[in-house]
Amino acid sequence: QVQLVESGGGLVQAGVSLRLSCAASGRAFSFYAMGWFRQAPGKEREFVAAIGRSGVMTDYADSVKGRFTISRDNAKNTVYLQMNSLKPEDTGVYYCAADWSSNGVPSKMRTAYDYWGQGTQVTVSS
Repeated sequence: QVQLVESGGGLVQAGVSLRLSCAASGRAFSFYAMGWFRQAPGKEREFVAAIGRSGVMTDYADSVKGRFTISRDNAKNTVYLQMNSLKPEDTGVYYCAADWSSNGVPSKMRTAYDYWGQGTQVTVSS
């Protein structure tokens, strides 16, 4: 079992940056691949970024490549999402997720993730 708590969301103007954090507690954080997903009103939850156990392997949605960076600090049990050049279409609730069963390889599949945080709202105004 692992508990995930996201923070760092807010209301910002287009073009600025935000950094989201996800603090994990419980079973060994370094054994999990981690992911960020987001959900806009009326839309399905979609993949944003994922990172493997060691932080070497990463994967991104095409819509955020070159703007967002996922990273992790296993000593602090925390995963981050640095979001630059934010756009109004980045608006949504951002969820952190932990994947225990995929052997540490980052996955784009929502169903691969075993644990989810409660989400943090990001609103980007034009």
